[in-house]
Amino acid sequence: MQCLKALQMNVTSLAVFCGSQPGSNPLFYQHARELGEYIGKRKITLIYGGGRKGLMGAIADAVMQNSGKVTGIIPELLIGWESQHVGITDLQVVSDMHSRKKIMYDLCDAAVILPGGNGTLDEMFEMITWNTLKIHNKKIIILNSAGFYNHLIKHIEHMQECNFLYENWKERILIADSPSDVISVLDEGKNQNQLSKQEV
Repeated sequence: MQCLKALQMNVTSLAVFCGSQPGSNPLFYQHARELGEYIGKRKITLIYGGGRKGLMGAIADAVMQNSGKVTGIIPELLIGWESQHVGITDLQVVSDMHSRKKIMYDLCDAAVILPGGNGTLDEMFEMITWNTLKIHNKKIIILNSAGFYNHLIKHIEHMQECNFLYENWKERILIADSPSDVISVLDEGKNQNQLSKQEV
């Protein structure tokens, strides 16, 4: 796991971007469930895409089953595709994809990227771009389940080597291999935030 230096915040809401399908490797689904259990038990509000299928449904169900809160944001266009989740704390239906992403960014303290398809990558790269442009400064954790993002990470490194990035991408993104890695980062950030308050 790559070390992330600057996650010094008490994360009370976490955006999770992931696929509306389960994927071909059972570990994808297992990791989504494990992360959801952690989010629920720590009383962190899950902010996600509002679907009930695939990894989206797995993490939302796990949070709810562990007494957590879940806010789903789904565009009208995707209600048929992703089958909106009616068993969560709050479901907001919005007009378009851009509105969905902006609301999710606004509501979260940090974001975790699980395996997914084009939509997941779109959400991740828009959040990274907004970070670079200083629109927000929210940390991004890629959960690289079963090496799913290995090729993407190599390409990001290639963009860095070719001088197409304005800053070191490792200052913005943490690569985690398992839900326990994600949990460690979030817990460490919470502890650092509490120490900072005590020092003041």
